[in-house]
Amino acid sequence: MTNSKQTRNPGTALNLDWVNNIQANTSATERRAATLGTRRSVKKDHQAAWLIKAIGLIDLTTLAGDDTEQRVRRLCAKAKNPLRQDLKDALGIGDMKLTTAAICVYHDMLATAHKALEGTDIHLAAVSTGFPAGLTPHELKVAEIKASVAAGADEIDVVITRKHVFQQNWQALYDEIKEYREACGDAHLKTILATGELATLRNVAKASMVCMMAGADFIKTSTGKESVNATLPVSLTMIRQIRDYLDLTGHKVGYKPAGGISKAKDALVYLSMMKEELGNDWLEPELFRFGASSLLADIERQLEHHVTGHYSAAHRHAMG
Repeated sequence: MTNSKQTRNPGTALNLDWVNNIQANTSATERRAATLGTRRSVKKDHQAAWLIKAIGLIDLTTLAGDDTEQRVRRLCAKAKNPLRQDLKDALGIGDMKLTTAAICVYHDMLATAHKALEGTDIHLAAVSTGFPAGLTPHELKVAEIKASVAAGADEIDVVITRKHVFQQNWQALYDEIKEYREACGDAHLKTILATGELATLRNVAKASMVCMMAGADFIKTSTGKESVNATLPVSLTMIRQIRDYLDLTGHKVGYKPAGGISKAKDALVYLSMMKEELGNDWLEPELFRFGASSLLADIERQLEHHVTGHYSAAHRHAMG
């Protein structure tokens, strides 16, 4: 399938003035982030509605070294039916067509996932470009993207070359992402910054802007393999660059926090942050995704508690 609702970011010429003018006030960002989870939260039916919304924003992911075709097929089945029918009925959404936004897998599992998702509107994402370290030869990275698109992926999650950020070689980072975008063709490009390895929020901010100028459809925090993955200060930094890029160009870019988001309450914090910082357009899958594997299980568990008043055992909501 194709991503058709949202006009793609065409990118711009590299403007080093934009990049060099970027500042990042770490202490102010951290203070703001610390307030996000402490405000009065939504309750009861409103909370249930927000959690149902969150389900449709999940890139349900398996990126393990021991992945099997059977596990991927089970994950695809869960993506197609993420919430039990009895819970949907009890929540008053029995007839709602509810799925996750996407399935995200390694290239090797694309054929299995593509077959399992036939006839659905669920996107198929592949991690690429030597994920997670991104240290394979450049020509192989480009070939990997093209192979994944040919195998049915309509979204490609690439990792940037971190040394370009540390060396402040913005031209090299721009050229790299621009070539990845061209290799994607009609498939949407998500650029993974590996923010836990970029050392400073200023590096995160500048890398975000360069990737967007090069034509990224989404900027994404992490591979999920770093020691530090998505955090609220990093997220604030990145989405404020999305806002600045929109102001500068008129083009909207999506955001994908990934790694470490496993609790329903965390999803609620992220949704409120997106609404406050960027607006309602970023509450739709065209512009916002959760990269997650266990988040869906906790959301389902919280919704069951909302319906029954009791918590079920976590193992009853296994993903694979």
